[in-house]
Amino acid sequence: MSELSMEIGKRIRYFRTGKNMTLEELATAVCKSKATLSKYEKGDIVIDIETMYEIANALQIHIDQLLVNQDKRTTDEREIDPVFFRGRNRLYAYFYDGRIRKINRTVCDILSKTDVNQYKLIMYMNYKNLDRYQQCENTYIGYIKHFDALSIIEVVHQTNPMEHGSVQILASFMDSEVKWGLWNGISSRPLMPVACKMLFAQKPLKEDVELEEMLKISKDDIRVMKMYNFFSVT
Repeated sequence: MSELSMEIGKRIRYFRTGKNMTLEELATAVCKSKATLSKYEKGDIVIDIETMYEIANALQIHIDQLLVNQDKRTTDEREIDPVFFRGRNRLYAYFYDGRIRKINRTVCDILSKTDVNQYKLIMYMNYKNLDRYQQCENTYIGYIKHFDALSIIEVVHQTNPMEHGSVQILASFMDSEVKWGLWNGISSRPLMPVACKMLFAQKPLKEDVELEEMLKISKDDIRVMKMYNFFSVT
């Protein structure tokens, strides 16, 4: 029994129970016995990659949500190493949703490296419980790419590929506990292109009136918008 198999098994059980799916139902969906699925979840046997894809499809999740990130990042002076992201595999993001008049909270899991300065990323948007943030309203899959002056996130909705999203985070090379980003994408309720300011943090923030006011469009935001005829954040 390896730690890797145990962790993957825990994740399978986490997503299965979160979707109120029984062990027997998942076993039937992937054409395995209930006993075999039980051993997968306990980490007693190693899951082959084909079966892992089948389980991910049955759970309607991305396979990266089952995989364990074993990427050991090293600083390469030929690569960009933004201070804000350095050594971190998770960020917390917030924006104010005027449709429901509440703060929308998001967790960003930064996964394996896929190219120079680029990492796979999953955004879990609008969760209720931080301890179970993967059970959220919307999940986006994509990448984060670092450049000299900014970092860019490009994602697609897990179940509705029409919903693309992009976030630009300025000056991520400067050290700070929080950074402003501009989210732009598609809203499905109502259907329309949208843009809003999004605050990224290295740790969960206290969700109070002060944070809510920071996330709302301010008079200064409107002044800059009128000046440039663009909605922007700095």
